[in-house]
Amino acid sequence: MTDITTAAPRTAAAPPMPSALKVGLARAAIETKMFFREKDAVVFTFSFPIILLVLFGSIFSGSLKGTGLTVSQLYTAGLIGAGVMGAGFQNLGIGIATERQDGTLKRLAGTPMPRSAYFIGKILNVLVIAFLEVVILLAIGVLMYDLELPREASKWVTFGWVFVLGVSAAALLGVAASSLPRSAKSAAAVISMPFVVLQFISGVYIPFTEMPTWLINVASVFPLKWMCQGFRSVFLGDAGATLELTKSYELDRVALVLGAWLVGGLVLCLTTFRWKSRRDG
Repeated sequence: MTDITTAAPRTAAAPPMPSALKVGLARAAIETKMFFREKDAVVFTFSFPIILLVLFGSIFSGSLKGTGLTVSQLYTAGLIGAGVMGAGFQNLGIGIATERQDGTLKRLAGTPMPRSAYFIGKILNVLVIAFLEVVILLAIGVLMYDLELPREASKWVTFGWVFVLGVSAAALLGVAASSLPRSAKSAAAVISMPFVVLQFISGVYIPFTEMPTWLINVASVFPLKWMCQGFRSVFLGDAGATLELTKSYELDRVALVLGAWLVGGLVLCLTTFRWKSRRDG
């Protein structure tokens, strides 16, 4: 009698999981859509630096002696730095603290999504928001305050690396700072207060020549001072260098400090970030 062996049916192989980068790109699209659906967040994020630029630019409209520049143009460059920093540090710090308390982070951690994809999505979302904010502030500077956009390609290259390093460092610091508030209700106060102080001591609103040395030294530790300095080098040119303390934009130090904060922010994220709120243990 012939022995007939029945072959077991083959099960279809599970499709490979998409890479963290691909999932991160998809997550960035979701984050961006969610951001623009929150009308209050959109209005506050974009209007705050715009209102400040219009107010300060209108009140302090005089020229800077011996430079050919106006105070309004100086404020434009400084508020671009503050806007970029705010899009990363402030928005992410408050937003992630809220997502932690309402359980969003806990639910995402329980999905097959690579955890790194969440942070990729957040940083890419911040890059989009910060870029749009820069475009709006530049448009106001050009149309209202006679700001001249640079014509040299090298200036735009400088803008590119200052923008990317600055946004990335600010975003990572925002992710790390999101663990500081004890609740979503306190997040705005805990995150916003130090950021406002940092703006006043980093040359955004008050020139460094008007500040005591010890405040300048404190500001020099943090990234905002160097971001604003890098953007001033792009949009104010050689004439604006005379307004710097060292009569130079020190772009090598700008790159060094922003790079150090990028690495430091990553270390802080890896060591302090929590997917659960304190009440969840």
